[in-house]
Amino acid sequence: MTRLVTHTDRSAISDGERTPHASREEIASRRTCVILQPSYIPWRGYFQQIQKADIFVFYDDVQFDKHGWRNRNLIKSPQGLHWLTIPVATKGVVSKGRLIHEIPIIWDRNWARQHWETLKSVYGRAPYFAAYSDLLAPFYQRRDALLADLTIDLTIALAGALGITRTRFLRSSQLGIDGQKTERLIKIVQHVEAAHYVSGPSARDYLAEEQFAAARITLEYMRYDYPEYPQLYPPFQGRVSVLDALFMLGPAAGEAIWGGNHIAPCLPAAA
Repeated sequence: MTRLVTHTDRSAISDGERTPHASREEIASRRTCVILQPSYIPWRGYFQQIQKADIFVFYDDVQFDKHGWRNRNLIKSPQGLHWLTIPVATKGVVSKGRLIHEIPIIWDRNWARQHWETLKSVYGRAPYFAAYSDLLAPFYQRRDALLADLTIDLTIALAGALGITRTRFLRSSQLGIDGQKTERLIKIVQHVEAAHYVSGPSARDYLAEEQFAAARITLEYMRYDYPEYPQLYPPFQGRVSVLDALFMLGPAAGEAIWGGNHIAPCLPAAA
């Protein structure tokens, strides 16, 4: 079962990491960390990174981006791609530097019911919609005050539905770690006693790779080359919420996502 752990047990050694004579240093050398901003019903690449991680950190104490994926995502519909967007209060986000975990949901309309009804309408005929409806429906009956509380819980539930059971989850806002950019990412990786960091490919443009090498942390980049799978409404669209794959593939969805090789060659740690 997936779980959200707190900073107090972040270095606990899981049963899967234990070997009869392994030291803490040896275990840390095999431990992989991923750090990503929380998103609403993320796409399959997000969950590939969760599956790769021993420790997955929701990076929820950085500035909210108004036009990103924090509160919205895409699904397939008969009319084409369709946005599902959670209304949030964004006034002062830039000027006040408001952080993701501080962003409140707006409840002046029943957006949650609308989202659920849309999912039922669009995916009701999908082979596995009924199999996951009992898992998903309660999330659309909640009235969370804060966006991150809902999206993080929903993401963890979806990870479990995909068969991810060994990954442990943290929120960066609970760790009390300061710093900027690459420096802070490295501090978080070190805090959870990991030695491998997996990142999305776009991070090549801004990560200071030499800092990872100096910290003896191996850096790897995802390569998003997933195969197509049957969808209700052709043509195929791969950059949609993972719900699409779950509803269409059911228990096979996880293997369909991470069954291949999606990791680019790593940057070796410094000797």
